[in-house]
Amino acid sequence: MASQLQFGSFDDENNGDNYRAVYVDVILPIATGQLYTYRVPTGYIDSVKDGQRVAVQFGKKKIYTAIIANVHDTPPKDYTAKFLLEILDEIPLVGPKQLELWHWMAEYYCCTLGDIMDAALPAFMKMKSETTILLHPEYKTNAYPLSDKETEVIENLNTTKPVSIEFLTEALKLKTVMPIVKSLYEKGLILLNEELTEGYKKQKEIIVQHQFDINDKEYIKQLFEKLESAPRQSDILMAYIQSLKGNKAILRKNLLKAAGSPSSALQSLVEKGILSIYESETDRLLVAESDNLEYELTIDQQAALDDIYEQYKTKNTVLLHGVSGSGKTHIYMDLMDDALQQGKQALYLVPEISLTTQLIKRLRTRYGNDIGIYHSKFNPSERVEIWNKVIDGTYKIVLGVRSALFLPLNNLGLVIIDEEHEHTFKQFEPAPRYHARDSAIYLAEISGCKTLLGSATPAFETFFNAKRNKYGYVKLNSRYYSIQPPEIITVDLREELKKKMMKSHFSSVLFHEMKQTLKAGGQVILFQNRRGYAPLLECTTCGWIPMCQNCDISLTYHQAAKNMVCHYCGYHEPLINKCKACGNHSLKMLGFGTEKIEDELKLFFPEYTTLRMDQDSTRSKTSYSKIINAIEDNEAQILIGTQMITKGLDFENVRLVGILNADLMLRYPDFRALEHSYQLMAQVAGRSGRREIKGKVIIQTYNVQHPIFHFLLNHDYDGFYDHEIQERLDYKYPPFYKLIKIVLKDESQDKVKDVAIKLADDLREIFGPRVLGPEAPSIARIRNRYLMNILIKFERQNMNMPEAKNMIFREITRYRLEKEWKGVRFIIDVDPY
Repeated sequence: MASQLQFGSFDDENNGDNYRAVYVDVILPIATGQLYTYRVPTGYIDSVKDGQRVAVQFGKKKIYTAIIANVHDTPPKDYTAKFLLEILDEIPLVGPKQLELWHWMAEYYCCTLGDIMDAALPAFMKMKSETTILLHPEYKTNAYPLSDKETEVIENLNTTKPVSIEFLTEALKLKTVMPIVKSLYEKGLILLNEELTEGYKKQKEIIVQHQFDINDKEYIKQLFEKLESAPRQSDILMAYIQSLKGNKAILRKNLLKAAGSPSSALQSLVEKGILSIYESETDRLLVAESDNLEYELTIDQQAALDDIYEQYKTKNTVLLHGVSGSGKTHIYMDLMDDALQQGKQALYLVPEISLTTQLIKRLRTRYGNDIGIYHSKFNPSERVEIWNKVIDGTYKIVLGVRSALFLPLNNLGLVIIDEEHEHTFKQFEPAPRYHARDSAIYLAEISGCKTLLGSATPAFETFFNAKRNKYGYVKLNSRYYSIQPPEIITVDLREELKKKMMKSHFSSVLFHEMKQTLKAGGQVILFQNRRGYAPLLECTTCGWIPMCQNCDISLTYHQAAKNMVCHYCGYHEPLINKCKACGNHSLKMLGFGTEKIEDELKLFFPEYTTLRMDQDSTRSKTSYSKIINAIEDNEAQILIGTQMITKGLDFENVRLVGILNADLMLRYPDFRALEHSYQLMAQVAGRSGRREIKGKVIIQTYNVQHPIFHFLLNHDYDGFYDHEIQERLDYKYPPFYKLIKIVLKDESQDKVKDVAIKLADDLREIFGPRVLGPEAPSIARIRNRYLMNILIKFERQNMNMPEAKNMIFREITRYRLEKEWKGVRFIIDVDPY
């Protein structure tokens, strides 16, 4: 993407009869609700295009990277337009469909185009005066020929102390230094400061290679004779020769899996000089070798695929309602094959990074370098690289989480949204507070392509739209090759406690099934939707509980760090052994999280390896792949995790799933609590028995009579939906009503309460009884700001929602401008739950 753009001429007064004035409206990466108009220097008039990045001066000194929204010849009425400083790209970075999507999102989600730009573009693509850079730690002076200006920038940098764009601009006495910085960045000679702090390291795989002539059959025969007394070493050597293709080395983990032998046997072969091992860097897609992805659609899958094509004749969006383990991914691939054959691109969205890790290994064997992966764990330079590969057409398919929605897919032919019901498709903080599913459906619509929504437990809104015939609907009831669904068993914890049959947090039923499964060589997944070791510490004398200093929430004990941590603001303090209220030394830990379960499993099952997958154990980019690979390769037998383990992971040897505390989900104060509970439990249950052996699911609860368990035990999503949907209508909730939540935040509790009451009263003057509140949320203070919520419920029929949103926005803008409420944050959240 490097460009050789010359500086534009600012001498417009001396261009004679050929003079014409051209202007651009630009989007700035700041939370401003308007576009800003700049004049184009004559030298750039024939070069400017919508979607290009430009460097502009905003205010007296600040320099920003902006995106051209449109080119025109109308000067602004209220001010004299400044000249833009530089064009940073020859080829537009943001395509026309992306700009249209940005405008729609800004209007629908009541946010600014600056919010969208800030969320959409990687950090390097939106440099500003305050951006700081460093010399690359591996900088080599003669790697590239440099211009005089590039050399001058390099001379002002070092590898340890960040230097700002503003400082370099002043030091070199230029209008802007951004084009030079861009060129150096593309040559890999500098880094953004945040890249260095992220500490990016390339993933490495361990490769096995032979140390003998693979064509010398007599020598190989002698090797096997020498290894007769070491059968495991012999198995490894045999597996190596069978797996070898020509002289290509193979992955150690694949070899050990094929041989069914321990790593110690491989090490013995290395010490004997028969085999060798070495580390090799993999590419940035985290792709490991995988079995060739060959498959044939089953009769049921082919019927579903045919039905999807039939539905596409009249519908742009189709819901594929397929039970867990039905092989929806195979159908997705056939649809992507069709898009590629038409010369189109495909966008494949998933809710969790962990899913991209497992899927990319399978899809890469089918699509090779045509497929790219995109998510938030990539550092800025990687995101820029992926963005550019999408623009130049290298990537025909993009697999990613919600942020992949913003990539410049200018030739889109298909959108797939897997696990479409997942709430992680919704961004809550910061703005834009968008839902990737709904935004992707709109992107597909303006791109003239089809959307497929896939789920075993669709969101009520999606199922409602399918029932109303707004979406097409295809049902896939059978698991792949008629594999039986798992048996689901509920265990009454009241009875277990009464009979003293519990073993810590494990019922006698779950503990027995775990022993039997592990003994038979199977694997176990345990689900506990709470991270940390213990959510509460309590003084047994006075009842005092350690609380966060910044939030109205108790601190959670994390044993690995020996800290008590707030899960909202990150505040932490060391574990204490004395009550701060009464001085008593008797502090009791209440409840349990994933850390505590992991700790107990190591005591109960020391002969088996236990891994944990939650936010704490997956902070690095490679942590997901390490955990998933360990389970796939049977290096670990027990996996304990939060909701991230429920989402579409496919492990062939998992035969038992345990849900340790179902009541924790059922009691959550949210109108979607039962919907989310059913989805989570059904999804995690679907991880069990995905191959020949029938799986089993144990659900521990204090309320076995709850209606939700009847539907779960019978795998009856339709019945559950029918049971719940009437309440949604009675109490005016989605899918029958649209919700908009207004959140107010301020450091003063009285101030935020007063303004919330006044705003709610004013909104009631406009919308009447649709306005509820204000009220404080269950956690009324976060990061030392007090919160108040106002909820507005709009009927879907005969309601002009764009006008209603404009009224809300105008009312809030009026409050923002009043001095009395200075400092109060007003947040509009459309479709908040």
